[in-house]
Amino acid sequence: MSKQPRITILFVCLGNICRSPLAEGVFREVLREKGQEHLFEIDSAALGDWHVGQRPDPRSVAAARRHGLDISGQKCRQVNPEDFRHFDLIFGMDRGNIRRLQHLAPPDTRGRVHLFLEYALGRPEEVPDPYYEDEESFEAVYRMIREASEALAERLAERALSVCRSGQASSTT
Repeated sequence: MSKQPRITILFVCLGNICRSPLAEGVFREVLREKGQEHLFEIDSAALGDWHVGQRPDPRSVAAARRHGLDISGQKCRQVNPEDFRHFDLIFGMDRGNIRRLQHLAPPDTRGRVHLFLEYALGRPEEVPDPYYEDEESFEAVYRMIREASEALAERLAERALSVCRSGQASSTT
């Protein structure tokens, strides 16, 4: 049985314990709600190596759980060179993430790297890092990610169906 083509998406933040695991879990849930999860491959990763192998921050897990999502099974991993070839879209949560990703990316893959909220919502905003903040900050990040995930799923819906029909993904938007 051959593997069905999918649009591949990687969410990236500094430590892969707060924002990017939430984005992975929320986007996966939005796709499930739309019946489109089979059209995408989703992952998340860190720029730093401090938390590799760890589960998401308990505050991110709690924020997700309040909305019926379980992200507790995710494990942090670090971005690797193969990611830039494998993933069609790589979303950094803030401009610092974008600068670092652009620095790491081979020149011919830099067009795959985007600021998440800007790409999804058309607003040049960042998803702020709630790591040093309170529970309400994690809730605010969840809401931003949910809004952007719904918009992203809508934006990519036709492209995903086209990929499924044609049998190949494209890194162009």
